[in-house]
Amino acid sequence: MSALLRLCFVLPLVAPSHGTQRWEPCTDLRPLDILAEVVPSDGATSGIRIVQVHGARGLQLSAAAPHVMSFPASRIFSQCDLFPEEFSIVVTLRVPHLPPKRNEYLLTVVAEESDLLLLGLRFSPAQLHFLFLREDTAGAWQTRVSFRSPALVDSRWHTLVLAVSAGIFSLTTDCGLPVDIMADVPFPATLSVRGARFFVGSRRRAKGLFTGLVRQLVLLPGSDATPRLCPSRNAPLAVLSIPRVLQALKGKPEDNEVLKYPYETNIRVTLGPRPPCTEMEDAQFWFDASRKGLYLCVGNEWVSVLAAKERLDYVEEHQNLFTNSETLGIEVFRIPQVGLFVATANRKATSAVYKWTEGKFVSYQNIPTHQAQAWRHFTIGKKIFLAVANFEPDEKGQEFSVIYKWSHRKLKFTPYQSIATHSARDWEAFEVDGEHFLAVANHREGDNHNIDSVIYKWNPATRLFEANQTIATSGAYDWEFFSVGPYSFLVVANTFNGTSTKVHSHLYIRLLGSFQLFQSFPTFGAADWEVFHIGERIFLAVANSHSYDVEMQVQNDSYVINSVIYELNVTAQAFVKFQDILTCSALDWEFFSVGEDYFLVVANSFDGRSFSVNSIIYRWQGYEGFVAVHSLPTVGCRDWEAFSTTAGAYLIYSSAKEPLSRVLRLRTR
Repeated sequence: MSALLRLCFVLPLVAPSHGTQRWEPCTDLRPLDILAEVVPSDGATSGIRIVQVHGARGLQLSAAAPHVMSFPASRIFSQCDLFPEEFSIVVTLRVPHLPPKRNEYLLTVVAEESDLLLLGLRFSPAQLHFLFLREDTAGAWQTRVSFRSPALVDSRWHTLVLAVSAGIFSLTTDCGLPVDIMADVPFPATLSVRGARFFVGSRRRAKGLFTGLVRQLVLLPGSDATPRLCPSRNAPLAVLSIPRVLQALKGKPEDNEVLKYPYETNIRVTLGPRPPCTEMEDAQFWFDASRKGLYLCVGNEWVSVLAAKERLDYVEEHQNLFTNSETLGIEVFRIPQVGLFVATANRKATSAVYKWTEGKFVSYQNIPTHQAQAWRHFTIGKKIFLAVANFEPDEKGQEFSVIYKWSHRKLKFTPYQSIATHSARDWEAFEVDGEHFLAVANHREGDNHNIDSVIYKWNPATRLFEANQTIATSGAYDWEFFSVGPYSFLVVANTFNGTSTKVHSHLYIRLLGSFQLFQSFPTFGAADWEVFHIGERIFLAVANSHSYDVEMQVQNDSYVINSVIYELNVTAQAFVKFQDILTCSALDWEFFSVGEDYFLVVANSFDGRSFSVNSIIYRWQGYEGFVAVHSLPTVGCRDWEAFSTTAGAYLIYSSAKEPLSRVLRLRTR
């Protein structure tokens, strides 16, 4: 990449003897350590932890508020306020796991007054995206350059170099072969950062927070940083510049490799209660035997080197949430700069939205519905939506499900679009290649369960969802979207074909602009699919609710049947059965994690005699699969959701048999 840099004309500097004008760059042409700008040398910023993994230390930022990890652009753009036209960004990071639908930000530059994203670097399990604002006489728009499959989400350290020059965007991973993209829209020559702030690990809001470890984040104006880093004997940890707090241990850098720590000399490890951390204890270790955590004394503070493992101890009741009527589905979501909410889909004429206030959910907004089955929260750009699946017709005998849009002025959800549906059970929102979709699970039309469910596509011109594809379903109950590498999948839970609950549920893959059948699964009144990852393994769990056939006499134990967990076999290019779990008319699975442990909780609703049955939490035991560890008394349990706040982790479940949902707190040790 050319080393030329666009220079800004600064006020004339007149020398006594020459009277000449001088050109100066907007920033120094040296590596600008962005991490060092937000992390003090003692690492004492609130919410930031230092974690050492595989011999290298990184910063965990996920507990820090976004504003903490920010600084004004004027701090480094000291001469003028134009971002360099040519530059490179160097990042060293470790991402242990990322849900398939999640995007996280590594770096953003945001205009404070307008909240416009001027420049950003974010990633998903399949792609790395470089975003920037482009302006011309027609207006301003956001441009995205995407690199596919950077293979970041593998729990290993990686060093990336993104180099930008004219219309060429180049990504080098671990000193490998660069991937070049010649974009139609070049990076702007005059991107002003006046009144802007740099945000590390966020986009100025809670959504999209970076949850991994970051070791290096450097902006190099004017040139490609790759020749400075590569070749390296330890390419995943090649160093251009890292904050001093990550170099606290004495050592000698070798080439571009991580510092070699002298573990074998001058090291003392203290056991027992928390000891003092003063200058005398500097660079010494303390091992917390009760929590199995290893800490290092740095700058009068104990910082985590080997994180204490958080483990689920037990579950305790936190709140009884009284609802307008029996609740058939719940949706927990966040609205940036507003708060945490839960929407309840209630059987009677009014559903509700509750806001998390002082550690409890309190009533916030009532919304008219018609035997609502489920809510789905999603966003398109800055627009925030909430779609309800209505099961019954309205007062005029018409069947409509409704999409509501969040009003930033009223701070309420207002009706946005009505869509004709047939006894709708569920909505699923997803994005494929920058296009937004909604899939509705149409359960039946009259007595006919064998009808089409519909996938709707967002039309940016009309700003409405329009029918895009129909898929034949049998008593559809649930849709679940997920991605595997560059491929997008959609799986439907088929419940009943008019005579039997023993029907096949189907998995579809998106090819050539539409979803096509990929695999079929034998299911029994399937009510829910849950996709989840454990390391690099991908699982699908189906909740089977009922074994019934009109030609067979119904037995009480037809509700006590196996639900099934499938695992993706890449060689076979199919999901294969991994584990059967005996359930009682299961209606929902919810996957969550605590520390390094993974869990599944099932919504058991009916055992053939009573709706008062225990729902079960299962813990991942590796070779043994999922093993039951907790029984939770529930009544007609319909839906589970897991969520977290600054105060801890929680579960909430809804009851289809009583107007009461319960919030449970996960106690850890």
